[in-house]
Amino acid sequence: MYAWGGAPFLTGAVSELRSRKPGMMLLIALAITVAFLASWGASVGLLHHELDFWWELALLIVIMLLGHWIEMRSLAQTTSALDSLAALLPDEAEKVEGDATVAVAPADLRVGDVVVVRPGGRVPADGRILQGSASMDESMITGESRPVRRSDGAQVIAGTVATDSGLRVEITAVGEDTALAGIRKLVTEAQNSSSRAQRLADRAAGWLFWFALGAGLITAIVWTLVGLPDQAVIRTITVLVIACPHALGLAIPLVVSIATERAARGGVLVKDRLALENMRTVDAVLFDKTGTLTKGTPAVTAIESAGTFGADELLALAAAAEADSEHPLARAIVGAAADKNLTVARSQDFESSPAVGVKARVDGRTVQVGGPYMLEQEHARELAVADQWRGDGAIILHVLIDGAVAGALRLADEIRTESREAVRALHDRGVQVVMITGDAEAVAASVAAELGIDRFFAGVRPEDKASKVKELQGEGRKVAMVGDGVNDAPALAQADVGIAIGAGTDVAIASAGVVLASDDPRSVLSVIELSRASYRKMTQNLWWAAGYNLLSVPLAAGVLAPLGFVLPMSVGAVLMSLSTIVVALNAQLLRRLDLAPDVVVRA
Repeated sequence: MYAWGGAPFLTGAVSELRSRKPGMMLLIALAITVAFLASWGASVGLLHHELDFWWELALLIVIMLLGHWIEMRSLAQTTSALDSLAALLPDEAEKVEGDATVAVAPADLRVGDVVVVRPGGRVPADGRILQGSASMDESMITGESRPVRRSDGAQVIAGTVATDSGLRVEITAVGEDTALAGIRKLVTEAQNSSSRAQRLADRAAGWLFWFALGAGLITAIVWTLVGLPDQAVIRTITVLVIACPHALGLAIPLVVSIATERAARGGVLVKDRLALENMRTVDAVLFDKTGTLTKGTPAVTAIESAGTFGADELLALAAAAEADSEHPLARAIVGAAADKNLTVARSQDFESSPAVGVKARVDGRTVQVGGPYMLEQEHARELAVADQWRGDGAIILHVLIDGAVAGALRLADEIRTESREAVRALHDRGVQVVMITGDAEAVAASVAAELGIDRFFAGVRPEDKASKVKELQGEGRKVAMVGDGVNDAPALAQADVGIAIGAGTDVAIASAGVVLASDDPRSVLSVIELSRASYRKMTQNLWWAAGYNLLSVPLAAGVLAPLGFVLPMSVGAVLMSLSTIVVALNAQLLRRLDLAPDVVVRA
C-alpha cells in the first residue's frame, strides 16, 4: 500500500527535492514514510506495539489520493472544456467539385476550397460567404446568444452554425490558422503564464513546508521530553499530514484555470493571466473610437427635405442614383433605403465624378447626389441645417432633382447601440470612460456627447496614442486600452491592460493581454467582472488554505492535550482532504459567473 498507493507522492517528493522547491508532495511523502517505518518497526518488534498503525497509514493514503484525485479532476474539467472546442467542427464537410459535392474531413480542406453548409450545419473552417444569407449562431465563439445575420462577403468562423439557411463558403483559413485554434492557443498560454497571486501562493507553499517541518520537529522533541516517545511519533505524523499545503497549492491554479476557460466560453480570450489580474484595479477605460465605439463605416443618420419630397421619397431617389456606385457613402445610402424597406427604382445614364458626386436618371428625373463641389458646379445653395451638421463633424451630401436642391443627407460613422450601455455600466462601476480618435474635434465631441463619455482626445496621430495612455497613467490612473487596429498596437502595449477587439488585426491582438472575440464593447464589463470574481476566489482560497493550517497544526501537535483533547491521525487526514475539497468547490463557483454582455452577476 505504501509503495503503490503512495507512489504519486513519493515520486513528486523526489521531483521537489531535485528542483530544490520543497512543497506539499514532500510533506506527504515524509508523513507516510514515517508512518510506514514506525508501523514496520512495531510489527517486527523493534518499536512499541502502540506504534503499529497500518490501518491509519492505509486510511491516510486513501484520503490523500482522494484529495489528489479531486484536484486533478477539477483541473481536467478545464482542459476537457477547452478540448471540446475541437468537437465544434463537423465530422464531414461538403466540398464543391464541379457540379457535385463530395464529403471530406475538415482536416483535408485547403484554402480556396468551396464548401456547402446546410441549414443547421456547422462551418468546417474559417471562410467567406460566396452565396447565401443565414443567421449564424456564434455563441460558442463570441458568447453572444443571439444569432447574427451573415450574407455575401461576410466572414464566418469554424464551428459556428447556420441556423436557418444554407451557404456556400470559400475557405480562407484551415488548421492552426483558424479562430478556434487561436482560441485554444491563447487560453493554453494564459493558463501556463504566471501572475503575482500565483507566485505568492508558490512562496506560501514553500514557507508552509518549513513551518510544518519545524512544527513537526518541535512536536517530536516536546513529546519525547515529557516521556511519551510513542505519542511523539504519532503527533509528528499528524502535524505533517495536517500541514500538507495541498489546498494552498490548488488555491490559485484552479481559480485561474476555471477563469480562463469560463472567459473563453464567454467570448473573452485571456492571453496573459497578469492582465486579467490587473483588470480589477482599472479605473479608466480608453476606447479607440473608430471600429470600437462605432462600426467604422458611414451610415445615414438624418434626412432633411427641402419640402417638395418626403424624407423616405428623397432617400429612395438618392439610393436609386447611387445604386451603381461602389463608394462607401453610396453603400451607406443604399443600405439605409434597404433597412427601411423602400422601393428603389432602377436608374439610367449613371455618371460618377470623383470628389463631386453622382448623377443618374430615375423615373424621368435627373437626380444628383454629392458634396460642396457639386453645389458649386450647379450654382446651388446648401440647406441651413448643414451648418449644424458640419459642427457635429458629420458628412453632408445634398440631393438635387432636376437641378434644384431637394434635400440633404447627414452621414456619420455609426455608433454601436451597445456602446451606450457599455459606457453607462462602466460609470456605474466607478470607471472613467475616455475616448481617443484621429478624427477632428467636432466629430469626437459629437460622439462623446451622445455616449456620455467623460473626456476625449481628438486629432491624435497613430504614433501619439501611446503618449495619451502615459498621460492618463501620469494622473495616477490604472488604464485599460480597447482598440482594434494596427494604429492601436503601441497604446495597447503601453496600457496596464490592453484589450483587443477580436475582429481587429493580428498586430493589435498580439499587443494585447485580453482579446474580445466579439466587437461588442460591453464585453469589457465581462473582463472586469471576471477579474474581480477571480480575485475574490483567490483571496478566499488563500485565506482558507493558510488559515486552516495555522489553526489546525497546533491542534495536531497536541497543544490541547493537557485538557484531554488529542487530534487522531485519521481525523487529521480527513481535515487535510476536506480543506482541498473546500478550495476546489469554492473555485468551481466561478463556472456560474454569467458573462453575457447585458447581464453580469457575481459568483
